[in-house]
Amino acid sequence: MASCLTLKKSNCKNCYKCIRHCPVKSIRFSGSQAHVMEEDCVLCGQCVVVCPQNAKQIVDETEKAKVLLQSGAPVYVSLAPSFVANYDGIGIRGMEAALKRLGFAGVEETALGATVVKREYERLLREEKRDILISSCCHSVNLLIEKYYPSALPFLADVQSPMQAHCAAIKRAHPEAKTVFIGPCVAKKDEAQRYGDLVDAVLTFEELTLWMEQEGVVPEACPEDSDTGLARLFPTSGGILRTLTERIPGYLYLVVDGMENVIAALQDIEQGKVHRCFIEMSACPGSCVNGPVMVRRKSVISGSLAVNVYAGDSDFPLEQPEAELLRKQFPELTRKQNLPSPMELQRILKQMGKEKPEDELNCGTCGYDTCREKAIAIYQGKADVSMCLPYLKEQAEHFSDSMMRNTPVAMMVLNEDLEVQQLNQAAQKLLNIRYPGDVLGDQVIRIMDPSPFLQVLHSGREIRDKRVYLAEYDRYVEQTIFRDKEAHSLLCILRDVTEQEEARLAREDIHRQTAEVADRVVEKQMRIVQQIASLLGETAAETKIALTKLKESVNDE
Repeated sequence: MASCLTLKKSNCKNCYKCIRHCPVKSIRFSGSQAHVMEEDCVLCGQCVVVCPQNAKQIVDETEKAKVLLQSGAPVYVSLAPSFVANYDGIGIRGMEAALKRLGFAGVEETALGATVVKREYERLLREEKRDILISSCCHSVNLLIEKYYPSALPFLADVQSPMQAHCAAIKRAHPEAKTVFIGPCVAKKDEAQRYGDLVDAVLTFEELTLWMEQEGVVPEACPEDSDTGLARLFPTSGGILRTLTERIPGYLYLVVDGMENVIAALQDIEQGKVHRCFIEMSACPGSCVNGPVMVRRKSVISGSLAVNVYAGDSDFPLEQPEAELLRKQFPELTRKQNLPSPMELQRILKQMGKEKPEDELNCGTCGYDTCREKAIAIYQGKADVSMCLPYLKEQAEHFSDSMMRNTPVAMMVLNEDLEVQQLNQAAQKLLNIRYPGDVLGDQVIRIMDPSPFLQVLHSGREIRDKRVYLAEYDRYVEQTIFRDKEAHSLLCILRDVTEQEEARLAREDIHRQTAEVADRVVEKQMRIVQQIASLLGETAAETKIALTKLKESVNDE
């Protein structure tokens, strides 16, 4: 059976909003994506309504309806009575004219099927004297009972929904016809698939509106020709009860709408707290006029007013079909719940950082009402530890604190007013601060020159590894300052390079001293050379004179 909901992965942003609003927690979080678990889902459509990124999408059957139109068989529309709340001022005649322009052979109100359904409810109460009778018009409620409250199945009216009853009547009148239901509900797509071929396709009001826009079809108001149509009240809260023409003495007639209230009522029924009553149940608060795929989502009041104004004062003049033709079976669809043992639950809670009862904040940010529900979901593979916001915050803070505490590099955080917000032990040691409280909240000028911080704050350009001398602390540091605009803070990192700087200065001093010694040696050597040269010069001159005289003496002889 085809799924009615799909996930557009690129749009899912890990907000967990769908999990928070899912009444049965049929969302599985995996791979940073929220997947609808079809076997657990009751198709209430809340995940579609609340998703801020439109990541949950309803399977579109517009092409399926177009294929039916092209098949050659006459295709009739069963139009949900909530259409008057969706298409302002347009009655059934105006919608019929618009839909025939799309190619449909005929258009009728689903309220015709609602008329025979409410009569069957009256017969069940009157003739079968059932202790509790729950209306079965809402498929989401039916799925909820089938999957989660099977003990209440005997109380669920074994009667077709108005959609099914109406489409069956169309096919009895036109054996060759195909039927398309159009309404504000996701669950009707699933109901059509589950129960034979009574309904060949289901469109939402959104799908129909888009189709008409593409074809340039604009519904227009037409004169109405009948004041009948009491069953048009069905899509409003209490609408079914208002259509009943007879009440059984001693019976209580109740209206329960909204999944939270429906679940509470079913729990009371399971516990034996409810007897002798007829309960109209709707998954949507305000019933179908507040369906998940109404194009123009109005207030429940405005939608109900539109339906009430359009509804008639009497039933449609219809022949009631045999009761057997309206029968419907509801199978039990419960699955065995895989629950952790107490020891396994404690292990998971500890993994989530919930080692003591007071650690269980039950904040609901993960989508689950309590930390224990979340732990069970982790055990069942629906969730993971990372979905816990307090846990992630605590882990991030622990990591940050651990890094700040243990790093040998001095770190300091300032706000944009240049007030000290945080500093680690290395910074305390470097800046001669005995206790962090001595400077936290004070201006940085108390301990450091604020000029570089102001420079970064105003220019937006960071300072990287700038070597500066902190005269008041007699320390050399490599200073890095940058601004975190999102956190509205400045981070200063000071790496103490005093030893390296002193070593560098010592080396420079040695080099200077060596150069000075070399200069002195060279100078002395030059003096010696000059002296030797002078002495050598005098000796050479005397030798020359002596040799000259000797030569002359020899020549004279």
